[in-house]
Amino acid sequence: MAKRLYVGGLPYTTSEETLRDAFSKAGAVANASIVTDKMTGRSRGFGFVEMENDGDADKAIEMLNGKELEGRTLTVNEARPLEARAPRRGGFGGGRGDFGGGRGGNW
Repeated sequence: MAKRLYVGGLPYTTSEETLRDAFSKAGAVANASIVTDKMTGRSRGFGFVEMENDGDADKAIEMLNGKELEGRTLTVNEARPLEARAPRRGGFGGGRGDFGGGRGGNW
């Protein structure tokens, strides 16, 4: 069974291929992805690696947690499931609603 790992502290220049290569030293990698900003497309400095089996995942954590990759120290641990969040409310943050910018006019 595959185990998903969280990888934090990634250099912003790290590619998914580089991430996959680093983790493949611990065992078979099923998937490697880097999380990017939706607006800029730039790396957010963390990602996820899915190892093909639990033993390889544990080995990867042991080998790479606290180690350097391209000059930055990695944080590697088992990924936790995404927690449900309350829905976001849209809009521009409210306001006074008087349309006169607080000038006290009668509508």
